[in-house]
Amino acid sequence: MGKRGLLYGKCGKGGMQQLNNLFVRVAGSFGGPTTRHPVRFLFRALLLVPVFCGLVWSALALWIDGPESAAAAGFLVTLLFGAWCAVVYYLRPFWRCTLGMVVLIALVWGWWLTLEPSNNRDWLADVARVSTATLDGSVLTIDNLRGYDQLGNPDSALRWSTQSYDLDELVGFDVFLSFWGPSAYGHTMASWEFADGRHLAISIETRKEQTEEFSALRGFFRQFELYYVIAEEADLVALRTGYRGEQVELYRIITPDGGDKAMLLDYVKNVNELAQQPRWYNAIIANCTTTIWSHAKAAGSSFPLDWRLLGNGFVVELGYELGTVNNSLSYPELRAVSNITDVAAGALSTATSAADFSRKIRLGLPPRPATIVGKALRD
Repeated sequence: MGKRGLLYGKCGKGGMQQLNNLFVRVAGSFGGPTTRHPVRFLFRALLLVPVFCGLVWSALALWIDGPESAAAAGFLVTLLFGAWCAVVYYLRPFWRCTLGMVVLIALVWGWWLTLEPSNNRDWLADVARVSTATLDGSVLTIDNLRGYDQLGNPDSALRWSTQSYDLDELVGFDVFLSFWGPSAYGHTMASWEFADGRHLAISIETRKEQTEEFSALRGFFRQFELYYVIAEEADLVALRTGYRGEQVELYRIITPDGGDKAMLLDYVKNVNELAQQPRWYNAIIANCTTTIWSHAKAAGSSFPLDWRLLGNGFVVELGYELGTVNNSLSYPELRAVSNITDVAAGALSTATSAADFSRKIRLGLPPRPATIVGKALRD
């Protein structure tokens, strides 16, 4: 049936009696449904919510990050469930039972932390190479910058090149948002514009092996290494608008006091660190948006930690309020004019170079703000 199959079991009269006994024991640990201490009952119930979530996480961690064999992984999950039942059934009083469940979680957590990321796996071709960066004076040189022989065509041959950029010619910083479904959550990409018309784009993604596909659930566990795609905009944007059918929005950002350069340098510092010591991707704490926030903070930004960094479809709303994007338009107008999906499709068919593609997708966009002026959202 496979590792992701469902486990079924049959339970006779005796088994049902055992389950009933277990239920009675659990109810007893709360003080019983007719308890004379409702406050204590409520406190215990609330305390057990994170414990229960931890046990669910432990089971998923064993199933997803455990042995490749479905039978072995299923055995470990069953063993965990059996241990949980034993703790609930035999340990009294309530605090000892709770402590027992916490110990079970800690055991799985301790094992999980021993899982090590690697740069040496059978990678998909588009993430096969790790980029590195060197800085000589003001000149930043990127090795293994990704592109394609045919502009923005992922079906054509991959092209890995070495490119140099003069940081003294850095013009500004932009952000792309890509949506493949409802716009509450998407993918965030960063791009730096230079005076010669070139743009250096970086997308923080999962590094997938030959047999792997992205899974939102598996992104919460230790399944994917963290990967920085350094590429031409035509690579990253056209892949999404022309081949994946995603909606892409582009926003021109103002950062205070040389923040553009400082953030780029912090990015490439991480790129070099990952080349030496890989790290795990995590859908909550190390994803495409929270990592941008951490780079901005490292560069001295006062950008606040906000829930909209997790639901990154709302991150433009946060930028609008803070004044880091152009808020001379109403918020709905800004979102509408920043949708470059159709513009990018047209630019891909007519652009003569990657720099020409980048220029064309910015035609008609509102300029970067001259100064940071926060304001409330306007309909």
